[in-house]
Amino acid sequence: MQFISMISLWIIPVMIGVILLYGTYKKVPTYESFVEGGKEGIKIAVSIIPFLIGMLVAITIFRASGALDFFVELLRPALTAIGVPVEVVPLAVIRPISGTAALGMVSDLIAVHGPDSFIGRLASVIQGSTDTTLYVLTVYFGAVGIKRMGDALKVGLLADLVGIIAAIVVVTVMFS
Repeated sequence: MQFISMISLWIIPVMIGVILLYGTYKKVPTYESFVEGGKEGIKIAVSIIPFLIGMLVAITIFRASGALDFFVELLRPALTAIGVPVEVVPLAVIRPISGTAALGMVSDLIAVHGPDSFIGRLASVIQGSTDTTLYVLTVYFGAVGIKRMGDALKVGLLADLVGIIAAIVVVTVMFS
């Protein structure tokens, strides 16, 4: 266990050192390249701010308007019939939009129901088996100027749906 702690402590500094030494060996101006990369990173960060603000506003409106609660209540009879707890529905809806909001929901579910409960385990597996599709598309496609993202959106949301269904099946089979 101490060996793994030692590796995790040293892996990044060693990797940076190896990259710098290799760049110097190849006669690449490493410091200038680093500074140029930093400049590009700041430009990209500034260019995606409007997309991030738009996404955060949309999430806030969705939750504050009661639309999320309405959606959960609409699905309650069907989900109860197949044994899926409705408590994880908000997580399944928010996860493709925002990883931070989803992580907060998982923390709340675990605090309320416990980490070893069916809901706690299901929330954890959903968090780990899905992605922040809308966030990724908004930020990364927006940063590089891609306007047509329809196919990527469909595939990403389908992958999230498959991840959620797989999480429900696996957790039900393993822990029920």
